[in-house]
Amino acid sequence: MRIKKLTERVKCITANNPGIMTGPGTNTYLIGKNNITVIDPGPASAEHVDDILVACDGRLKQILVTHTHMDHSPGAKLLNEVTSAPVMGMTSTYKKNQDQSFRPDKTLLDKDQIKETEYTITTVHTPGHASNHLCFFLEEDKLIFTGDHIMNGSTVVIIPPDGNMRDYLSSLKSIKKLDLQFIAPGHGALMENPNKAIDWIIEHRLSREAKVIEALSMLSKANLDDLVKIVYRDVNQNLYTIAKYSLEAHLIKLECEGIVQYEKTDNTYIWLD
Repeated sequence: MRIKKLTERVKCITANNPGIMTGPGTNTYLIGKNNITVIDPGPASAEHVDDILVACDGRLKQILVTHTHMDHSPGAKLLNEVTSAPVMGMTSTYKKNQDQSFRPDKTLLDKDQIKETEYTITTVHTPGHASNHLCFFLEEDKLIFTGDHIMNGSTVVIIPPDGNMRDYLSSLKSIKKLDLQFIAPGHGALMENPNKAIDWIIEHRLSREAKVIEALSMLSKANLDDLVKIVYRDVNQNLYTIAKYSLEAHLIKLECEGIVQYEKTDNTYIWLD
């Protein structure tokens, strides 16, 4: 079991599911000592669920899920079957790449609060990576659990139509309004200087958007394959398939803003000068 104590209230167990999309693995967080809240039980891994059960030692109170991608939520069903601890989160209207087993006992909404003697957790709805994405703010530690909204070590992939670049940037700005000292990401190590990290992400996304605008204004009309070679020329070509998801998300944002136009007949984007 890979378990780390992050604060007096928070421990982290990393699932054994490393990969290109998950980094060192999915982080599962345990909050509290007596009434424990688990955030993101991870994939459907009996080994990982057993590790969570051992760490909780019969004190599990509830299970929170940031979003329903397959590396974050399937473990909730397995954990609930053993403990009957209620599962809380938000379902998705999209089906692709979603955990179909996810059935929350309680649907969480923006600004919902979970109050225990030891701590208070506030829900923050952060659509962008996924429309049903939630972050959880631990007030006593000034720490936010960000799931896949913010990761340590890489930027987040935005996959339309569930992923939305406009919502993503807006959600990042909303997080900055909180009194934060730490970010506990869904993948990677605890992050300090949260506002600096958030500012860098916003700047990086807008810088990439500027490259999209520059490339399309030069070409006048192009498809994703044409654009990815220019906009992501600094990225390994083996990652172009993944990069095209975020590229499309940028283009959809620009289309909504009246800067580009999508031509469905040949799957191209047209620069509107």
